[in-house]
Amino acid sequence: MKVYQTNDIRNIALVGGAKSGKTTLAETMLFTAGLINRRGSVDDKNTVSDYRDIELERQNSVFSTVMYAEFGGKKINLIDCPGFDDFFGEVVAALSVCDTALMMVNGQNGVEVGTEVTWRYATKTGTPVVFLVNHLEHENSNFDETVRQLRHAFTNSITPIQYPVNPGLGFDAVIDLLKMKMLRFKDGKYETLDIPESEKAKAEEMHGQLIESAAESDESLMEIFFENNTLTEEELQRGLKLGIIRRSFFPVFCIGAKSNIGVNRLMEFITSSLPGPAEMPFKKTTGGRELKYNASEPVCAFVFKTSIEAHLGQISFFKLYAGELTEAIDLVNGNTGSKERLTQLFSVAGKNREKVEKFLPGDIGATIKLKDTYTNHTLNGGKNSDDQLAKMVYPDPKYRVAVKAKNQADDEKLGSILYELHSVDPTLMVEYSKELKQLILQGQGELHLNIAKWQIEKVNKIEVEYLPPRIPYRETITKMAKATYRHKKQSGGAGQFGEVHMLIQPWSENMTHPTEFPVRGSQEEPLTWGGKLMFYNCIVGGSIDARFMPAILKGIMEKMEEGPLTGSYARDIAVYVYDGKMHPVDSNEISFKLAGRNAFREAFKNAGPKILEPIYDVEVFLPEEKMGDVMTDLQGRRAVIMGMESEGSFQKIKARVPLAEISRYSTALSSITSGRATYTMKFSEYVQVPPDVQTALLKAYEEQEKDEE
Repeated sequence: MKVYQTNDIRNIALVGGAKSGKTTLAETMLFTAGLINRRGSVDDKNTVSDYRDIELERQNSVFSTVMYAEFGGKKINLIDCPGFDDFFGEVVAALSVCDTALMMVNGQNGVEVGTEVTWRYATKTGTPVVFLVNHLEHENSNFDETVRQLRHAFTNSITPIQYPVNPGLGFDAVIDLLKMKMLRFKDGKYETLDIPESEKAKAEEMHGQLIESAAESDESLMEIFFENNTLTEEELQRGLKLGIIRRSFFPVFCIGAKSNIGVNRLMEFITSSLPGPAEMPFKKTTGGRELKYNASEPVCAFVFKTSIEAHLGQISFFKLYAGELTEAIDLVNGNTGSKERLTQLFSVAGKNREKVEKFLPGDIGATIKLKDTYTNHTLNGGKNSDDQLAKMVYPDPKYRVAVKAKNQADDEKLGSILYELHSVDPTLMVEYSKELKQLILQGQGELHLNIAKWQIEKVNKIEVEYLPPRIPYRETITKMAKATYRHKKQSGGAGQFGEVHMLIQPWSENMTHPTEFPVRGSQEEPLTWGGKLMFYNCIVGGSIDARFMPAILKGIMEKMEEGPLTGSYARDIAVYVYDGKMHPVDSNEISFKLAGRNAFREAFKNAGPKILEPIYDVEVFLPEEKMGDVMTDLQGRRAVIMGMESEGSFQKIKARVPLAEISRYSTALSSITSGRATYTMKFSEYVQVPPDVQTALLKAYEEQEKDEE
C-alpha cells in the first residue's frame, strides 16, 4: 500500500445518534473510493464496519471500527463509532485521535440526545465538527427544521454548505453553495447544473451568509470582505478551513447515505477543505515534548484502541505523532517501561488488513501481538522512552452488577476474561469488593453489561449470572456511650483475661473531648473506606499495660470492618479507653483484642447507631416534553432535586439520589423517554438513611444471619 505524507492524510470520526446512518455512510464512502466493489447493508449483515458476531446479531454498532479510504490522492482514515450512549467510550477514543468529527443527524428526528452528548465532548476536546443531515430521501425529513434545531442546541455558527432541492421521496438534488451550482445525483455521481430560477434568490442569500462566515474566521479576510463585499473562491476556501479548525464555522451537508446521494461530493470536501493532522494544534507529552508530526524526530505513537480478534489475537490501533514506523522497529512503552517490537504494520478496514511498509506522522494504523501494551499507552523511540501522551478520560460508570460463574470451577477463568474485556473496553470496570464479598462489574448501562455477558457466554463459553450488587452502606453513631467488657477464659493451663472500659462518641473535625478522662495519648486511623477512627489512651495508674493498647485497637478495627448493625464498614468514631484490669499471668494480646472488640460492639449499640448510604450527584439530559415523567420517577427514588436548567434544546435536571435507588436507572430512563435521555452520576457523600429504610435493612440483615446459621 502507498505510504502517505502527513499533508495527504485526513483522520475522520463518524459520530452521532443510533440509527443516524454512520455505518451505511462508511460503507458508501469505501465503495466510492473503490476499496470495495459492492456496497453491503446493515440489513443484509455484510458491511465492512459491523462485522463482529454481536453486531450482526443486533444489527447495530457495538464497537468502533477503524477503516481507510483512498480518494483524490489522499488517505481518509475513518472511525465509525457506535451511536448508543452505553458505548460512548468508543467515541471518546475516536475524538482523541481524529482531526474532524462528521456528526450524522437523522433528518427525520433532528437533534437527539446522542447528538447533544457527542457535541459536548467534541467541544471539550476542541475537535472540529461537520454536520451531515442524512435520510433526506424519507418523506418525513425536514432539512430546514433540523438546521434550526442544530443552531438552537449548539451555535449560530452552524452554516449550510448545501441545501436540498427536493427533500422527501425522490430526493436527488442539492444546491451547492460553494460551487453555486445545482448538483443532481445518480448512481453515486453527480452532474453539475445551473441553479434553477426558483432557487436563485435563496441560493444567493445563503451564499452571502457563507462568505460572511468565512470572512469572520480571519482578520485579513474580513478586511478584504469589507473592501470588496465578497471573497474569491480561493479566499472563501481558506476562510472556511480556518473557521473549521478554530471551531468558528460548522458546515452542514445533505446526504442520503443509503441511496449514495451526496457522498462523493462530501469526500471531495473532506480531501480539499478539512484539516490534516499538522494543521491542528500540536499535542505535548508529559515530558514537555511538542509533537509537530516531524518524520525526522524519534517515534511517538499513541495506542487509542485494543481489539481481540479470533485467530489473530490482540490488535493495537495507534496514531503516529512523530517519527517513521517501519516493520521490526523496537520501541519502549512510556507507561510500563517494557520494550516492544512491532513485527507487522497494517492499514485496517474492518476485518480486512493491508500490509504497510511504513507509516509517516499523522497516520492511523495497527499492529499485532504486543506483549505489554494496551489502550492509553504511548510507544516511544530514541531518548524519550518515558514520554507519555495524556491518557483519554472516560465517563464514570453508571450501571453495576455482581457477576459470578455458574460453575464455581470457572471463577479463575472468569477473572481473566473480565480483565481481557477491560483491556478492549476501558469503560468496563471490574473489581472484587472485599466489603460486599462480590465481583462487581461496572459499565455505562444495562445494554453495555448485557453485551459483555453475551461475549463471555458466546465467545468464551462460560455461563455466568448477574446478581444485584450489594450497597456499600456505612455505620456510625450519633451520641456518646460507655461499655465494659471482661474476657475471661480458663482452659487447664494458662488462661485468658482482659477487661476494657470504653467510651465512644461521634468523631468530627471540631468535636470536644469528654472532660472526665485525661487523654494520655492519641492515634488517628484513616480508614480506607472513608472517614476516621480516633483512638485515645486515657489509662491512669497502669490498670492496663501500654503494650496491650495496640491489641485493643486491633480488636476495635476488626469490628469497624464488620459493623454491628448490618456488617457494613463503620466510620467517624472516637474511642476512649479509660480503665480496665489485667491478670499477672493470664493477660495477653488476644485477651485484650477480644475485650476491646466486644466492648466496642456493646458501646456502639447504645450510641444511637445509624446506617449511612452513598448519595450520588446525578445530571439527567432530556427533551423538555419528558421533564414531568422523569421528575416524577426521580422523586419516587428518594431523589432531592437540586435544580433545572436549559442546555441547548435539551433540559438538565440536577438531583442527589441514593445509590440503592439508581442501580437500574439507565433502563428505566430509556423506557420513560424512549431512549431520548442520558445521564451522568458521580459519588457525592454518605448520609443517614430514613428510619423506615434503616428498619428494613436491619430486618434483612437479621434474616441473612439466620440463613447463614
